[in-house]
Amino acid sequence: MSELAFSAEERAAVYRAMAERRDMRHFSGGEVAPELLARLLEAAHQAPSVGLMQPWRFIRIARPALREAIHGLVEEERQRTAEVLGERSDEFMQLKVEGIRDCAELLVVALMEGREAHVFGRRTLPEMDLASMACAIQNLWLAARAEGLGLGWVSLFEPQALAELLAMPPGSKPLAVLCLGPVEAFYDAPMLVQQGWAEPRALSELVFQDQWGVKACSE
Repeated sequence: MSELAFSAEERAAVYRAMAERRDMRHFSGGEVAPELLARLLEAAHQAPSVGLMQPWRFIRIARPALREAIHGLVEEERQRTAEVLGERSDEFMQLKVEGIRDCAELLVVALMEGREAHVFGRRTLPEMDLASMACAIQNLWLAARAEGLGLGWVSLFEPQALAELLAMPPGSKPLAVLCLGPVEAFYDAPMLVQQGWAEPRALSELVFQDQWGVKACSE
């Protein structure tokens, strides 16, 4: 093992955070201390980004009326999504898809404006700005789990409507509504698995060797 590796206890904690991270929908109110929220956002800001563009922008929603308006946008999209799900629409409507009204903190994460000026690593893959933002959210997610807080990523909203609600500049784009706060317990398994909506696939089905579709050798 590399001499640069963490201790066994530290490595176990990292892997535990990843294994026990859950997309939470059930929150127990409470609050997140300002210094803890700052620590979590700093963890997010330490994420890797292509060309060091740091495309993420975090908007903390403090006004109750604004939180309620965001809830309304999510509810509108929930209804529209149900309409296109056909025979699964009723099943979908039984799922709890957000915790906006119950979580201690509500954050909107967006891509900044002017991203076209950043070409390092994005000339052929412009979507790497989104990949970078996702890394920041994952950092925040894992740090929150380590701190005993739940986090849920809500993507059921019309981006332009949310951008207008938050007075965002042209070219920016909101991509996540994050519900953050204390929870009574973490799900034993992903909620969509518990609810029978979907089943995860085994890693062995998703790892190929040398070319697409060729399973990697186990030896």
